[in-house]
Formats: sequence, C-alpha cells, structure tokens
Amino acid sequence: MTPSAPIRQPCPPGACNCGREQLLDGPGGDPRILLLTRSEEKRLLERLESIESLADLERLQRRMHEQLGIRLDIAPGHNEVRSMRGIAIHIDELPGLCRKTRQAIPAAIRRGLEKHPEIAYRLLDAHDLLRDI
Repeated sequence: MTPSAPIRQPCPPGACNCGREQLLDGPGGDPRILLLTRSEEKRLLERLESIESLADLERLQRRMHEQLGIRLDIAPGHNEVRSMRGIAIHIDELPGLCRKTRQAIPAAIRRGLEKHPEIAYRLLDAHDLLRDI
C-alpha cells in the first residue's frame, strides 16, 4: 500500500467491529483491505452484480484476493438449492473488512446470479450437481 493511496474512512463508533484501528496500529495484518474505500466498494458491488459468466465471477474472486486479500468461497449449500439463497457464499474473516461490506458482497453476487441464472447452473454443474440430469 502506498502512503498516498486513499484508505477507507472509519465506521461510526459502535456501528462496526471490523478492527480497522488495530490493523492500522498493530504490526502484521494485511492493510490491502483498507484500499477498499466507499466509492471503490460501490464500484465492486456494481461489478459483482453485472457478472456475465462463471469465468467472470471466478476472475473477480481472484482479483479480490490479489488486490484486497478477500477470500471468497462460492458453492452450493449443504441443503437443496432451490433459489439463489441456496448457494453458500462465504467470506473469510479479515481484519479491516466492514460488517456491512461483508454482507453487501454476497448480496451483490446473488443479484448477479438472479440476473443470469445460467451462471448458477454452471456453478452447480462445476460441483457435479447437474451431471446426471
């Protein structure tokens, strides 16, 4: 992270438990997540909502990890997948990642999958759930 790069503004006191201050003050940790400013977060969410293919979604997952340190796992849930809510989207714990952002990313992905259900079918197929149909 370069010294001149803008970093995310702190959440209002008591509104979030992201650990932003400990990440800034303490040694270690991955400060890349602080590069996700509110405007960049908005761009990311718009991009996640406008995915065009499973390869596009996987590419975004890789870029989120490379640039921000966010590990995102998307797979069919443990029970039946009857809707997009049946697809499990898990974000690893990451100091500095705001609670609202942690909720907004899966919601944006689900909206993208609802716009393009064929991506969800490819995701299910990639996990061998549609091979016998």
